[in-house]
Amino acid sequence: MSLDRGFDALRRRVQHAEHALTVRERRAQRQWQRLQSTWRAAWTPGRILVIGLALGFASGRARPLRLAGEGGLLGALRALGPLLATLDAVRAATTRDSRAAPPAD
Repeated sequence: MSLDRGFDALRRRVQHAEHALTVRERRAQRQWQRLQSTWRAAWTPGRILVIGLALGFASGRARPLRLAGEGGLLGALRALGPLLATLDAVRAATTRDSRAAPPAD
């Protein structure tokens, strides 16, 4: 009989832990959604402009010739250019295909 009581106690502990995990998971999900909406709301056009100007100034002051080298940031951007163009073309094609309505019979 003590084995049954021990098993029941263990089962209650597991159920309690599962409930606590569910509550924490929902709380984390709500906090993540709140962070996402706050993050998106914070990026106003004025802030984007100010940050872009600040980053442009900082990158201009931080040895631009080093960044222009073969292994630098500029080289990586050049390598990613064709990939981004391809992704943009695929997105445009799928958007165009989804807008085309099939003929009604």
